[in-house]
Amino acid sequence: MSAVKTLPVVPSLRSSLLQILLVANSFLMLYPILVMVFSGFKSTGEIFSTPFAVPDFGNLTNYLRILDETSFMLYLGNSIVVTGLSLLAILTLGIMAAYAIARYEFPGSVFVFLFFLSGLMMPLKLAIIPLFIQMRDFGLLDSRLSLIAVYTAMGLPSTVFILTGFIRTLPRELEDAARMDGASEARILWSVMLPLIRPAMVIAAIHNAVPIWNDFFFPLVFIQSNDAKTLPQGLTAFMGEYTTDWGVLFAGLTLSALPISLLYIALSKQFISGMTSGAVK
Repeated sequence: MSAVKTLPVVPSLRSSLLQILLVANSFLMLYPILVMVFSGFKSTGEIFSTPFAVPDFGNLTNYLRILDETSFMLYLGNSIVVTGLSLLAILTLGIMAAYAIARYEFPGSVFVFLFFLSGLMMPLKLAIIPLFIQMRDFGLLDSRLSLIAVYTAMGLPSTVFILTGFIRTLPRELEDAARMDGASEARILWSVMLPLIRPAMVIAAIHNAVPIWNDFFFPLVFIQSNDAKTLPQGLTAFMGEYTTDWGVLFAGLTLSALPISLLYIALSKQFISGMTSGAVK
């Protein structure tokens, strides 16, 4: 009888250990973010003297300096435009390509799918010199269009891979029923498939939005003028050769992380609701 009573202890102990590990991992993930947010309300001297102390949240000097003395809003607008248009192009082209590959049988369909998959194994940064020459010949240097074109090419392989696999799991009877009702292929894609693949679209959007928003490499190569800089490149203006205003820099980092964090939270909720609703009622 004593052995029987001790059996439930093992799953309970395992669950407790798992919860402890999850809490510890959450603390490790959130701690640098908290330090960044706290440092945005401190001066450079306070950051080095009391880096772990809770700041005075009423001290908005660093944030006011960013808005008044820098081009932060310009950089923010450029990042929003580049990220938004890139995601729009990635999802639009990715949905059409994935639907064609997953639902239509045509010569070379396997080759087309493998062509997209090959993009997952080829870092685009290795082709930076040909890309620079190509953008120069197209007259797109120092333009946000160069970034949008590069980010679209970077995001299409993973988007096609995610959406193709998801579409193949959906029943074809839904499309057949729509065809029997007289719906065109474009109508089927818009009215039938898009609501069903929304969870996969959210995954693809999150997967591409974060690296596009945080990218520093391609803006550094393609953008020279201040008017076209994005946030990661623009924030380097706060870092001098001999001194750095760390309080203003951390405030800028906090503001730059806020939009993409809110977008991530919003898309995560939509992803959960889409997954729990199911495709077939």
